[in-house]
Amino acid sequence: MLVLTRKLGESIAIDDHIKIRVVQIKGKQVRIGIEAPKDTKIHREEVYLAIQDQNEESSTTSSESTRAVAKLLKS
Repeated sequence: MLVLTRKLGESIAIDDHIKIRVVQIKGKQVRIGIEAPKDTKIHREEVYLAIQDQNEESSTTSSESTRAVAKLLKS
């Protein structure tokens, strides 16, 4: 892991397309801004993990329940 120290208003550049800037420091919280191409997916870690869990859960759906849903949709 790379650990960097930045002051308010300073940035970190990742590759040629992503910039992370310290926008605000308030107590123990740091607000950051991220500039990245629109096709770059950016999530808070807890949201990213929830998405991964949902994807895992949906990939293990039984074929029986899939058939039941398909039957309902045909009606």
